[in-house]
Amino acid sequence: MSSDSETSSGDETEFSRAVDILAAEHVKRIVVLTGAGISTASGIPDFRTPGSGLYDNLSQYKLPWPEAVFDLEYFYSNPVPFYTLAKELYPTGRYRPNIAHHFLRLLYDQARLLRVYTQNIDSLERMAGIPSDKLVEAHGTFLTATCTVCRSKVSSKVVKDAIDASTVAKCPECHNVVKPDSVFFGENLPERFWEYAKDLAQTDLVIVMGTSLEVYPFAGVADSVPRFITRILINRESVGSFRYRNRPGDIVLLAELFEPLRQEIFSIQWD
Repeated sequence: MSSDSETSSGDETEFSRAVDILAAEHVKRIVVLTGAGISTASGIPDFRTPGSGLYDNLSQYKLPWPEAVFDLEYFYSNPVPFYTLAKELYPTGRYRPNIAHHFLRLLYDQARLLRVYTQNIDSLERMAGIPSDKLVEAHGTFLTATCTVCRSKVSSKVVKDAIDASTVAKCPECHNVVKPDSVFFGENLPERFWEYAKDLAQTDLVIVMGTSLEVYPFAGVADSVPRFITRILINRESVGSFRYRNRPGDIVLLAELFEPLRQEIFSIQWD
């Protein structure tokens, strides 16, 4: 068993390695994978986790299982629970980007960001200034919507107004139910997501933060990183293949996102 001093020393070594590689001149094409954990500091709960508090509002609907609220077939039969929960999830002005999102913007401003792949539907990456060509929203977004029947694209204002009024959004054309373009269980991920192999063939560094790496196929992106490419995990706990520590180049930082690295990262002098 290691002592506290040995553990602390190990953490400091990992921190130093992370800062060194971020500052390295050859690291110019960084891929970042993000999950719900980067948005909790903005006040958005990890909504797919039962017991997060959001599900408490749905008890009156007697869901067959908690995650049914994000199940496509269940939504078709009863969209009310989803729209009830959506009031807590819709990216309104009360949610703002935090230090993790600002870090993504820093990488972009330094012309070192190849791509952000996010599981989040809160659009905080967009709000932080990450342009659409640098962002792959693997699980979709609330900012666009589609009619479930006529397939017309519907203004996000229709969805927002319905959420604010505690009702279900209806299509202006055919008056059927509208679904935000977030990916539900049972739906395919956006085609753009499947181009990740092209990015991994070009990247110098992959950063994984705020995700459990349990939801596939998104989690498979981290597993597909070439072994000669360094991966940095910034997370509360070790997840996915990082747990096995069988890649010598991996850097694992177990902490609240960026707090230990705030000063060092934002003071890096990039060329």
